[in-house]
Amino acid sequence: MGNAGTLDLGLLSLLPSLLQNISDNHPLDGSVGTQSIHVNAFRGMVSIRDNNVLSEWDGVLDYKNALLAAKLFSKMACVLAKMDEAVFPTLDDIVKALDHQTSKHYPSTHGLTYTVLPSRVKNLAQFGAPIKDMCRAVPTYFAQQQKEGNALAIDPDSCFEIQLLSFLGLSICGEIPGL
Repeated sequence: MGNAGTLDLGLLSLLPSLLQNISDNHPLDGSVGTQSIHVNAFRGMVSIRDNNVLSEWDGVLDYKNALLAAKLFSKMACVLAKMDEAVFPTLDDIVKALDHQTSKHYPSTHGLTYTVLPSRVKNLAQFGAPIKDMCRAVPTYFAQQQKEGNALAIDPDSCFEIQLLSFLGLSICGEIPGL
C-alpha cells in the first residue's frame, strides 16, 4: 500500500513539467544547416546562431516588436531593423520547420535589402535583454529596408548576406561608419 502512495506522488510531481511542455512557454531548439535556432514562442523571440565560416552571424527576431537584430561578426557590428511582417516567416512557420526537423530547403520566398544608417543606436536596453546582450560589445546601427527597385544604386561589395533559415535572404548593405 505504501508503494502505491509513493508512486502516485511521483506521478504528481511529474505533472507540472508535463503540463509546461504542452504549453507555448517551452522553448524549442533545433538546427537547419549551419544555423542553431532557439524559439521561445511565449516571449515571441527567435535566436539564431549561424556558424557558416563565410558569413558568421547571430540574430534575434523579436516578433512582439517586429524587430530584427543581427550581429555581423566580420563587420564587428550589430544592425537593427524593422521586420516586414508581410514577408518574414511567421513565428509559427519557424516552429513548424523546426518541429518537423525538415532537411528540405524551402524556396527562398523573398530577398530583402537593408541599408545601414550612419547614426549609432545609443540605448540598447530599450530593445530588451536579448538584443542588448547580443549587441553589447559592438557598435549598433539601424538599417532601413529598401523598397524594390531602389536597391540597384547600392554597391554589392558593401553587402553582408544573411540566409534566414531557408525562408528568406537578407542583404545588409552600406558602409558601417568607423570601420
